[in-house]
Amino acid sequence: MSAQDTKVHKSASLETPTDLPADAVRDIAGALNILLADMFGLYLKTKNFHWHMSGPHFRDYHLLLDEQGEQIFATTDAIAERVRKIGGSTLRSIGHISRLQRVLDNDADYVTPKDMLAELRDDNKQLTTRMRETHNVCDEHGDVASASLLENWIDEAERRTWFLFETTRGRGE
Repeated sequence: MSAQDTKVHKSASLETPTDLPADAVRDIAGALNILLADMFGLYLKTKNFHWHMSGPHFRDYHLLLDEQGEQIFATTDAIAERVRKIGGSTLRSIGHISRLQRVLDNDADYVTPKDMLAELRDDNKQLTTRMRETHNVCDEHGDVASASLLENWIDEAERRTWFLFETTRGRGE
């Protein structure tokens, strides 16, 4: 590739053609990128707790968090690709994620299994609220495709919250 080709390539636009107005792309892409950062934050926290689980229910909790982590991670590509489909750009680095994420990290050396599950339950519940807010942004701009995806992800987050709630109910561990 020549220097001229490189210069042209670097200046090429990433804007995908869309029928959504520019303000809709800006608002929806912005909301989805923040949600994407939250998903990465929740994914890493879920895997952290999966890797550091201990105690008498280790196997059950370890497997539960592995399953939930896979489900959370599966949404990340779909969210990022949705942003690109509507003409936006998406996250580019771990630093970008850390600037946008609202899910709080947990870097503690030790967290009890009960506290791990309760923290993830609350994070998933909060994520559900934030997905509903993002759905409202999509509704405001008539983006039914993004709204439809969000409806499925809301259902998945509610299921994770339910499982974590039931797992922690009445346990004194």
